[in-house]
Amino acid sequence: MRTLVLGGIKAGKSTWAEAAIAESLEPAQPVRYLATGPVTDSDLAWQQRIAAHRNRRPEHWSTVESTDIAKQLRQAPDMPTLVDDIGCWLTAVLDRCGWERGSVSGDVEDLLAAVAEFCSPLVLVSPEVGLSVVPATESGRRFADELGMLNQRLAALCERVVLMVAGHPLPIKGS
Repeated sequence: MRTLVLGGIKAGKSTWAEAAIAESLEPAQPVRYLATGPVTDSDLAWQQRIAAHRNRRPEHWSTVESTDIAKQLRQAPDMPTLVDDIGCWLTAVLDRCGWERGSVSGDVEDLLAAVAEFCSPLVLVSPEVGLSVVPATESGRRFADELGMLNQRLAALCERVVLMVAGHPLPIKGS
C-alpha cells in the first residue's frame, strides 16, 4: 500500500507516518527511512529537527539521506520505505535545475514512475500547500505550484491519503 501524508509545518506528519508504516508491518521488520532534507552544520534549529526525527525511530530502521528518491526506491523495491519529505526533494530539484526557468518535469515523471512501480509498503510525507497566502516571491509561487501539482499526482497513485491537522489525521482517500 502507498500512503501520502500531507499537512502543514509541525502538523504531525512525520510522527503519524512513522507509526502508520510500523503498524502495517511485523514487529521489528526493517524499514528504510529516506531523508531528503539537507544536512548542514550551520543551522542549529535544523540539526535539532533532524536529531528529534532520528531519536524517535526504532534502531532496526535504516536511514538513507538522499534527494534521489526514484533511484533509492528502485534499488530496493521490496523494502518497506518512508520518504520524508517530498517538499525537501522538490527544493533540491529546483536548486539543481533552476528556480526561474528550469524544468522539473523529468524528475517528477521519474519519481512518479518509481512510486507506481514500488511493490512494498510506502509512506510519502509532503507539505500541503495553498492553505495560506499566495507567496510574495516568484520562487515561492513556483514552489507552491509545483508541489501542489506533484501532491495531486502522488495522491492519484496512492491507495491512502491522509491530511494531518494539529496532530490529528483526517482520511482523504482510503481507510
